Amino acid sequence: QVQLVESGGGLVQPGGSLRLSCAASGRTFSTSAMGWFRQIPGKAREFVASIGWAGGDTYYVDSVKGRFTISRDNAKNTVYLQMNSLKPEDTAVYYCAADARTFSLYPYQFDYWGQGIQVQVSS
Repeated sequence: QVQLVESGGGLVQPGGSLRLSCAASGRTFSTSAMGWFRQIPGKAREFVASIGWAGGDTYYVDSVKGRFTISRDNAKNTVYLQMNSLKPEDTAVYYCAADARTFSLYPYQFDYWGQGIQVQVSS
């Protein structure tokens, strides 16, 4: 069974930082694209960031460019989202996602999803 488990969320003050982790199990995603999405209260789920299977080809939604960094450690079957300079509008449930395909090119098809983790940015 494939599982994606997010961790590292929580409450942080504006301007603070958090690093989300997504540990995958059940199969390796070392040759698959992975990404992060979020759902802000009252809004539809939106794309946040993605990373290609080789660790390059990163993409970000405009609102997080320069503040968030997606990375991966294929040896650990894990993807990360470093979030700096957090703003109240970043408050959301963040979801990890993975592409079931191998060696795929952007745009990616995200087939597996984590359960989501809460990020709350407030003073």
